[in-house]
Amino acid sequence: MFTGIIESVGTVVSLQDRGGDRRLGIRSGKLDLTDVRLGDSIAVNGVCLTAVALPGDGFAADVSRETLSASSLGRLKAGDPVNLEKALTPTTRLGGHLVSGHVDGLGEVTAVAPEARSWRYDIRVPDALARYIAPKGSVSVDGVSLTVNAVSGAVFSVNIVPHTQQETIIRNYRVGTRVNIEVDLIARYLERLLLGERAAQSAGGISESFLAEHGFLG
Repeated sequence: MFTGIIESVGTVVSLQDRGGDRRLGIRSGKLDLTDVRLGDSIAVNGVCLTAVALPGDGFAADVSRETLSASSLGRLKAGDPVNLEKALTPTTRLGGHLVSGHVDGLGEVTAVAPEARSWRYDIRVPDALARYIAPKGSVSVDGVSLTVNAVSGAVFSVNIVPHTQQETIIRNYRVGTRVNIEVDLIARYLERLLLGERAAQSAGGISESFLAEHGFLG
């Protein structure tokens, strides 16, 4: 589990294909690894990975075929910067929101514009994820805990303050950049709870007709 507060921007230094999977070598930058042991979790662009080697200036992690296809990690190249965060502990300040490190889908940056001293980013998510994103709710973008400012259909907007812009890879985003999206855990559990007994059925989720039937729509 993570908080979505990025601790360092690291750099991909190696990629080794291994029987369909891939091993990433990452230089960790200012991330303190003195308390990290083999088998510990580190989020890389919001994806929870397991440290399998600790060469001293960083770590290596194996990425499964499923994760390569479901996240942006499959697009990484040597030299690319990545957001890094160690797993939280019972004494960690929860400055963001609870982030599992399990990517729900890939979003795409559709607009970038300055707003006073911050930057506004519009991001389109897959239609299936749109229902989990609400104004003033939380969302994880490449592992960064962000507050949703506005939502229009499958597009949401966030404002990035100068500190976050400087300390994460968001500063490199351009129109067309693909980003890892993890929706708020509470939204997912709430959907299952609202389904009640229907949650055991294999097909279907919450639809407009379901909400109307149960009195959530006028």
